[in-house]
Amino acid sequence: MAYVTIINEHQHVQQVVSGHHHLTADEAVAAGGSDAGFAPRELLLASLGTCTAVALRKHAAQHDWTLGKITVGVRWSRDAAGAEHIERRLSFAKPLTLEQKSRLLEVAESTPVTGVLRAGIRIQSLVVD
Repeated sequence: MAYVTIINEHQHVQQVVSGHHHLTADEAVAAGGSDAGFAPRELLLASLGTCTAVALRKHAAQHDWTLGKITVGVRWSRDAAGAEHIERRLSFAKPLTLEQKSRLLEVAESTPVTGVLRAGIRIQSLVVD
């Protein structure tokens, strides 16, 4: 189970806390924030990208593949019709065969965060005292 606490005391600047880890989130200036940290969509993209990189590294280790540096670029955009989509680009410092690249794409498609985003998830909100 994952648990994160968000503390917002002023405008859009927020402190994100999980255990002993802390980071700052905010909106871009164009959205009314002060750009003091990651925007909410950037945090979602970071979740997808980091989950992907970890899964790729684990898979490569299981098969004794040398990937070198893994870079996962993730972009959220909207097409001309207004439909939103996420593009994920993978790159590796070491050369790979076509078969390895194909398998790594399959691994990326099967990560836990990818599954949640593709399927959607029920969100229950409560006001607590």
